[in-house]
Amino acid sequence: MLKGKTALVTGSTSGIGQGIAEAFAADGANVILNGFGPTDAVERLRAQIASAHGVQARYDAADMSRPDAIEAMMRRAIGEFGAIDILVNNAGIQFVSPIEDFPADKWDAIIAINLSGAFHTIRHAVAAMKQRGWGRIINIASAHALVASPFKSAYVAAKHGIAGLTKSVALEAAEHGITANAICPGYVLTPLVEQQIPDTARARGITAEQVVKDVLLAAQPTKQFVTVGQVAAMAVFLASENAASITGAILPMDGGWTAH
Repeated sequence: MLKGKTALVTGSTSGIGQGIAEAFAADGANVILNGFGPTDAVERLRAQIASAHGVQARYDAADMSRPDAIEAMMRRAIGEFGAIDILVNNAGIQFVSPIEDFPADKWDAIIAINLSGAFHTIRHAVAAMKQRGWGRIINIASAHALVASPFKSAYVAAKHGIAGLTKSVALEAAEHGITANAICPGYVLTPLVEQQIPDTARARGITAEQVVKDVLLAAQPTKQFVTVGQVAAMAVFLASENAASITGAILPMDGGWTAH
């Protein structure tokens, strides 16, 4: 049980991040949500989590592309709860394009949100974790932290960077009761993936159905999408005492994709 712990999950107003936040709340942790969405929908989600699980649930709209906004969010959270015990870096965006046509502003945005955002949250969280002698840093990477796909140069670069960042932080924090690990899902049918399907279809000149069958699930020997619940359960396990000796791990959850 994580009662008394506080978890901050970036990009948690939908998809994988929402599933992780709800799973931590179900295990007794207070949660801080972050992400975009209609104000009323976000408030309903926050209130539902607090009511359903009897925990404190907060929402912070910090823009994960802005270091100053991230710093302000982290200061608010640590000021209220004393520390962020469990930090989950999940926020991410995607853009699909051949490298010669890849817009520079899309590259900058993906690196800022998918990679630099994690650096900024971690650097602000670690001092309070060290003071408590306990912390869990869980970075939601991707199978693309381990292998590449065409037309996703920025995303693949960012996720490979997350793997390296995770390992470095794990080594620095190892003697302070803090673990740092990266979960690397294969394709999870989230709004982000659903948005990729038509873009990938256009880039490859094939149908959306062919993208699902011949591009997305072709890489996963199980021929099944990874589920949000499976990723959330792994995150909860990594925050548990049973996972105290797991650190610096880059953990595939990809239906066998990276076993090729």
